[in-house]
Amino acid sequence: MAAEIDPHFTRNINEQAIAEVCQQLSDQFGKRFTTGMALREQHGHTTTGLVTQAPDGVVFVENTEDVSQVVSLCHDKDVPVIAFGAGSSLEGQLNAPFGGICIDLSAMNAIVSVSAEDLDCRVEAGVTRQQLNDYLRDTGLFFPIDPGAEATFGGMAATRASGTNAVRYGTMRDNILSLKAVMADGRVIETASRAKKSAAGYDLTRLLIGSEGTLGIITEITLKLSGIPQAISGGVCGFPDLESACNAVIMTIQSGIPVARIELLDVMQVKACNLHSKLGLKERPTLFVEFHGTERGVAEQADMFADIVEDCGGADFEWATRAEDRSRLWTARHSAYWASFALRPGSINVTSDACVPISRLADCVSETQRMIEEFGLIATIVGHVGDGNFHVQLLLDPEDRGEQERAELFLSQLAKLAISMGGTCTGEHGVGQGKMKHMEEEFGSALAYMAAIKKALDPKNIMNPGKIVPNFG
Repeated sequence: MAAEIDPHFTRNINEQAIAEVCQQLSDQFGKRFTTGMALREQHGHTTTGLVTQAPDGVVFVENTEDVSQVVSLCHDKDVPVIAFGAGSSLEGQLNAPFGGICIDLSAMNAIVSVSAEDLDCRVEAGVTRQQLNDYLRDTGLFFPIDPGAEATFGGMAATRASGTNAVRYGTMRDNILSLKAVMADGRVIETASRAKKSAAGYDLTRLLIGSEGTLGIITEITLKLSGIPQAISGGVCGFPDLESACNAVIMTIQSGIPVARIELLDVMQVKACNLHSKLGLKERPTLFVEFHGTERGVAEQADMFADIVEDCGGADFEWATRAEDRSRLWTARHSAYWASFALRPGSINVTSDACVPISRLADCVSETQRMIEEFGLIATIVGHVGDGNFHVQLLLDPEDRGEQERAELFLSQLAKLAISMGGTCTGEHGVGQGKMKHMEEEFGSALAYMAAIKKALDPKNIMNPGKIVPNFG
């Protein structure tokens, strides 16, 4: 499924300027700059069905000053720049539809400082969640946002990531205090202080969070930290159908039970996880749950949840109180993307997501399942349903163009369905190229103001062009 580039979102590709920039970067960065095709394709790759559009060169930066120098050079020559972290994006955010230079920030992986007293820390953009939590292990603190993939914090901030813990701890938007970023002209800014709140000026921090590198390149992040819970308890329970499972989620959230994680797996996803992770679960709609708090608090939450499960027709609730048992469950959940391939060997996995108000979750998931059957597709449904967010993973025959066309139509209808229910076309994957065509339907006239912000901050349109805003030009 090739990426669609809106004809209104154009820019001139100056091959001579790109060649000059590549030569200057080679002179300045030596072996840290490459035009080798293998690395270029790796840095333009996408883990969805969009066609790879490789950059013209890749530069491996080591600090903010390096990023500033590269962006300044590209700004002077009117050459696009695309930031790269771990390469786990799902909507073509890394593609270079107009060519240009990819800036790889993975070597910027220093944990700059930790202030345990203030419950915050500062990290470079290339630091990963697991790396930070390993570092924090002896402090009694952790960073809770867990998108599943071992993404970098720069990428997590740029795509406004969330994950399995979002229902209790929020998303990246809620857990970032400040950013250091390189803007389109190469200047470096700090968006805020370390204070927990401020009434001063525009909120540039949240403007850059979720901007997917289209306004600036994030190089350092000041993060909020949380205390490691005294007690953690998790479990698994099955349901007769998806609607019953979703209703249990809705009742749990509406009852005010402070569940930390509540994940939905449909029958196909349970089957895939059993094959991939050797879980041995009954093949039926299933919820994975986890509670954080004190020993007494966790026990009370679990009892309340068990009552809701029973009321919704759930059965065979199995608790996992040992850390190794919980780890096995959540490792299986995080491996759901790769596990799904076991259902159809040789297929390509095209993944999309949607998010709706919690009251519409059962309706949206049930209708999505109906559409999958109507289009004759093989797919799994899995999601962070505590905040109304779920994912559909389509397993497609790479040689069957008809099936791919049906998949494209299904994905478009899924986005429209979520928007019609007061939701969004993407709860956490971001817009990139893949969801850009739905932006006008979701935002209406507000999209023109997004384009105005883009044009004001990046008048040359060099910052990851061809993403998010389709009508800028």
